[in-house]
Amino acid sequence: MPCDGSAAGDESARKLTHQEFGKLTVFPAREIITMCEAMPTATAVAVGGGKIVAVGTMDTLQPWLDRYEYDVDDRMKDKVLMPGFIDPHVHPSLPAVLTQYPFLAPDDWTLPTGKFPGARTPESYLAALDKLVAAHQDWTVPFVSWGYHPLWHGHLTRADLTQRYRDKPIILWHRSFHELLLNDAALNWTGVAEEQFKDHPEADWAQGRFWENAAQSLMNTPFGKLHFDPAGYRRGMQNFLEMVHMGGVTTCLDMGVGIFGDPVGETKLIRDTAESMEAPCRIILTPTTADFIPRGIPPEEALHAAEEWATHNSRRVMFDRHFKLQVDGAIFSGLSQCDFPGYLDGHTGVWMASPDQLYSYAEPFWKAGYQLHAHINGDLSSRFYIDLVRRLQDVKPRFGHRATLEHYAFNSEDQCRQMNEIGMLVSCNAYYLYMLSDVFSEQWLGPDRGTQMVRMGMLERMGVPFTVHSDCPMAPLSPLTLAWVAANRVTINGNLNCPQERVSVHTALKAITIDAAWILRKEDEIGSIRAGKKADFAVLHENPYHVGAEGLKDVGVWGTVFEGEAHPLG
Repeated sequence: MPCDGSAAGDESARKLTHQEFGKLTVFPAREIITMCEAMPTATAVAVGGGKIVAVGTMDTLQPWLDRYEYDVDDRMKDKVLMPGFIDPHVHPSLPAVLTQYPFLAPDDWTLPTGKFPGARTPESYLAALDKLVAAHQDWTVPFVSWGYHPLWHGHLTRADLTQRYRDKPIILWHRSFHELLLNDAALNWTGVAEEQFKDHPEADWAQGRFWENAAQSLMNTPFGKLHFDPAGYRRGMQNFLEMVHMGGVTTCLDMGVGIFGDPVGETKLIRDTAESMEAPCRIILTPTTADFIPRGIPPEEALHAAEEWATHNSRRVMFDRHFKLQVDGAIFSGLSQCDFPGYLDGHTGVWMASPDQLYSYAEPFWKAGYQLHAHINGDLSSRFYIDLVRRLQDVKPRFGHRATLEHYAFNSEDQCRQMNEIGMLVSCNAYYLYMLSDVFSEQWLGPDRGTQMVRMGMLERMGVPFTVHSDCPMAPLSPLTLAWVAANRVTINGNLNCPQERVSVHTALKAITIDAAWILRKEDEIGSIRAGKKADFAVLHENPYHVGAEGLKDVGVWGTVFEGEAHPLG
């Protein structure tokens, strides 16, 4: 037998199939923005087994290509690749339900179901509403529209809707999602009675208005059952998944499954739909206090339930040890908890549960190593959450806990420093600034506080990783639009509010990629383009750095790559 190594040499010259990833796929691109400081740009990436094998140029990839079988997918050769965008606060069932109905909001919406122009005055709202009602065909079910807001559309009541539409059942879903307005015919259709809400602090029977927990109770009527007709819900979930795809998003963090009162059933619907459609994204689900407190499930049992839910994880839909505290009310309804001097008109916000009750649920999840998130919009509720994290650190110190404040509508500069001091992170709804800063300055908070909403510039100056989210449909499921708001701070009325709180384009793009991955505790898997991470890419028509802050929202999305598989739009 020869000993000159010729046999081994012949073997090494052959193209191999790697036992871990099989055949490689190479994606050349006009430019690849990696979000890695050591190699910020590239022009080719090789993937295998759903992960990134190598990044660089066709020349620097050659050592891999010389050894292993590969294909070249050149559909993106004139496109720009970025890490797959991350939306770290969504509620899949909200768009799945709401896109079954027409949108009529102050802002414009482009959805898989069509384009829905906004209405910013009472007159334009009522005119558009009349047309939508006239087009409704099946009056065995109510007409439902999402997006009504009295600060733009005027104060409507049950009597107003009854007088205008007579015996037609009409339900207006508030822009906050947390409120409903029903006329006489709609109340009769639901089957609810006045005595059910006689002493309810979050219902006004005479006005036909139901908010927060009272609105939630209407989900136990035929109105709630209407949304979860299997065929309708599947179509709605398809709408949501298409919205995710249109935004260039490959990972979502659902921030509170069970929003319609059935977390187990809702989880199954989300999982079955996403997996059967082979959706090009993953959805991480989060249990919340709202899943347990209304049903009287004590904290330790809640933790046990969350652990059990995670045993049913699938490739695309999973629980991953996040837990959310529902602290104060909806910002669009003016129900956030604001500290002194409060609201201009003297009204007050609401606690979704008492502070002591919220702490009782936070502690067992904290001790079990979960990452805590809290729905916080006011500076009073911010103070509560900062104190809660300090108290938990006394009970069980944790490094790298990454407790996250969700939404971040209004808090003080001092609170930003306090959060930084104790290792808290922030997930911002930047769109609040766009939608609410002007109207809150005029009617609810005053200009000094209203213009400073969502102070992201200070987080950048302190070096605190933060992300921006849609909480869709509180904002469009479009990370580039949210990055545009963060970098420009221009409102729906074209006003530049508190330019000191703008962030750089680079920081805004980190907020939808690598910093978002940090807040999900997924920085080792997603958020940048480097060897070893999942092969998730947003494929763009233009380089966001080249168009500048003003052009971010207009950058077109070609499609996505999810775990190495290309998914063009259309």
